[in-house]
Amino acid sequence: MALGAAVFGAVATTALVTWPIGQFNGPISLEGNASKGAYLARASGCIACHTNVEEGGAPLAGGVKLDTPFGTLFSPNLTTDPEHGIGDWSIDEFARAVRQGVSPEGEPYYPAFTYPFYGNFTDQEIADLWAAFQTVPAVEKPSKDQEMAFPFNQRWGLKLWRAAFLTAPSTEPVEGKDEVWNRGRELVEGAAHCAACHTGRNFAGARKSDSQHFRGSTSLPGGGKAPAIDYASLQKQGWTVNSLTYALRTGVKPDGDAFGGSMGEVVMYGTRFLTEEDRKAMATYLMDDHSGG
Repeated sequence: MALGAAVFGAVATTALVTWPIGQFNGPISLEGNASKGAYLARASGCIACHTNVEEGGAPLAGGVKLDTPFGTLFSPNLTTDPEHGIGDWSIDEFARAVRQGVSPEGEPYYPAFTYPFYGNFTDQEIADLWAAFQTVPAVEKPSKDQEMAFPFNQRWGLKLWRAAFLTAPSTEPVEGKDEVWNRGRELVEGAAHCAACHTGRNFAGARKSDSQHFRGSTSLPGGGKAPAIDYASLQKQGWTVNSLTYALRTGVKPDGDAFGGSMGEVVMYGTRFLTEEDRKAMATYLMDDHSGG
């Protein structure tokens, strides 16, 4: 009996380890626009997450530390170095990593990488991002190894996490809403991945999107907190479309205080580089009561 259970367990584990994930979509042959790709990278938080500013790290060379309840993660090197970065990747491998969270070797990435929000990026957007990343100088330095506790250091276990919690981002246009609102939805729910910090997490580290969407979080990496940014909370705190648009450019809140911590970094390395139209679109979407859509 015990032997049979052990054999079954071994077979099940082997099946899980070898279980392929992700999809092999058609090859991307579009010509990318590096300027548009750099803009999308700013909107997506690539600079802030993959540049170790505190230690004087080179742009996108990785090494940013993220303390989680499951262990410590370090963002990878995304420069064009072929050994320590992504210099030997193909655009299709890049697309699979960004949109599906799967490495060139077929291994799942930890969801601290916000790939769940990038799942609806078009082939053209991927081509633009790829063109932008090709301009990043190579840094011949590896990022630090991940320090995850057992069993979270077993990446194959992430396949179960993906099966249970991975969903496509809600970035598609909503009928009856205008172009500005829908552009805001595309950015807020997608590239800007606001819910990554402003939505509570369950025991497995997955977002409670159904019940806690934008209602704040007390479990950010490193023990930080993020306030609620749902419509009702923003209204109560005195935010308006104009003040939120201004804050996304300057980091200054309606009371004259400034964003600190991770939100300060979001503005410093991300939203202040966006167009005024895109910042207003994000504010318009957040300041609308869209709890039902």
